Amino acid sequence: MKKWFLVILVIINTVFVSCITNKDVVYLQDNGDGTDSIPVLRELPKPYKVQVNDLLSINVKALDEELTRIFNPVATTSTAGGNNGQSQASLYFNGFTVDDHGKIKFPILGEITVLGYTTTEIEEIVKQELLDQYFKETAELFVTVRLPGVTYTVTGEVNGTGIYTIFEDRVNIIDALANAGDISLTGNRKDVLIVRQYPDGQRIHHIDLTDIKAMNSPYYYIQPNDIILVKPLKRKVIGAGQTVMQNFATIMSILAGMTSIYVLTKSL
Repeated sequence: MKKWFLVILVIINTVFVSCITNKDVVYLQDNGDGTDSIPVLRELPKPYKVQVNDLLSINVKALDEELTRIFNPVATTSTAGGNNGQSQASLYFNGFTVDDHGKIKFPILGEITVLGYTTTEIEEIVKQELLDQYFKETAELFVTVRLPGVTYTVTGEVNGTGIYTIFEDRVNIIDALANAGDISLTGNRKDVLIVRQYPDGQRIHHIDLTDIKAMNSPYYYIQPNDIILVKPLKRKVIGAGQTVMQNFATIMSILAGMTSIYVLTKSL
């Protein structure tokens, strides 16, 4: 009988300890000196540098619009948030995709290397090439280069897995997750994985979203084509409930089964 009692105590302790607490689900908690002050960001995220397979929107303007018509795809009136009057679908067909060699094919100018440059730097490169090959130095030329929003993938323990696009220049990971329906109650916020593309390949980074220090992480702001992976909590893996009441129901079910086994063994 004592053995059964010890087994029951172990089960009760394990299941109740497995409850999901505020520490598991609250974002950006102050785990330091107990104050609620938000740490000052050490520095803003560095400007994004263009990678292979990125899609660029390039718009060229001058006093004489006829001279720039060849450089600009036909704009389409479409969904709100579109870039330069174009929809995401229109940009896919009319934008400039960075090929495996880090180049784009631009009208008249031919191939231009853009890999590893920021959009501001690419604006200057395109403008200079246009002045050298097509326009006169006196031309009032204006070049705009943009990424058509931040496109990223979310999968794992979230309420809405999928590929999303936010039409902003900077997007933090909490905004990105909220756009995907947020992490589910059984998702591990303390170890969120970010798969990021670099010129030499992909790397996996970790960030603890329950710690306010995450705001100073270099991975707090996502980049285009990031993959955000949310792992399940161990509580879900072992099959425990999410709340005390669910755990109580689990215990009662286990005890009922153990009682049936005990009665059966006694009758044999």
